Amino acid sequence: MQAGLLASLNGGPGVIVVMGVSGSGKSTVAACLAERLGWAFVDGDDFHSAAHVAKMHAGHPLDDDDRAPWLAAIAAWIDTRLQTREPGVVVCSALRRAYRDALVRGRPEVRIAYLAGDRALIEGRLAQRRGHFMPSSLLDTQFTILEPPAPEENAVVVGIDAPAVDVAATIAARLGLEKNRNET
Repeated sequence: MQAGLLASLNGGPGVIVVMGVSGSGKSTVAACLAERLGWAFVDGDDFHSAAHVAKMHAGHPLDDDDRAPWLAAIAAWIDTRLQTREPGVVVCSALRRAYRDALVRGRPEVRIAYLAGDRALIEGRLAQRRGHFMPSSLLDTQFTILEPPAPEENAVVVGIDAPAVDVAATIAARLGLEKNRNET
């Protein structure tokens, strides 16, 4: 059994939600983290409806009514992982406390990893990104609604100015989930 799975079944997190504004590197870091731990990975963007993707692509931010079914779908994925005792990493912007509560409340095995970054760095990343449905013009709305995790949320806060593999390693270390490279 993998060390990460053992840790998740013995008091460590069973699911890690990687959160942050668009362009903070959530998908890249979460994929690196899942690979490092040998856990399942899913990108929360995959849970958006076609209508919501089109709305964002057109430059219109989602409202709470739009987000509710999206958050419910991610929460259902989390519940499946926890019920089957198979750990996972999921990407979700989770910018407001209420959104994180929808994913974490009643699920003590779920931890939040918040990718915190300088606005200029994130703007630069978004300017270079191609083919994503989320236009850089919505970054202002992302920062406007962002409520960084409060201390009682017990989130791991990691800066994004290092390479993604290093950010993932920091998250794993802070959660006590270092994969033993000799185990399979």
